[in-house]
Amino acid sequence: MGISISHGVRGPRSALTIANLGQHLANTLTGREWREIADLFDGTFDDVASIPPRRAGRIGDLLHKAARHRLMPADWGSLATEIGDAAHRAARARQNWEWT
Repeated sequence: MGISISHGVRGPRSALTIANLGQHLANTLTGREWREIADLFDGTFDDVASIPPRRAGRIGDLLHKAARHRLMPADWGSLATEIGDAAHRAARARQNWEWT
């Protein structure tokens, strides 16, 4: 099943891809930071999410932080950046960030 993410993520991403990214995020963020985004990236997401702009901005910040971490592999860092950019676009537009 593919997960479509609004505001500029190219094409749907498989649930497995999102969960694998989550493993890298869990290894590069603090426990508190990881808990803020785990509902999207821990492999259990299987529904629809409409994320308010403020939370989208925070998620974008965390994804960018993780993408720059020395332990983040470059290809996964690129995906984290792409999704983080989409989160920031939603936040700047004051629109909900949609995951379907």
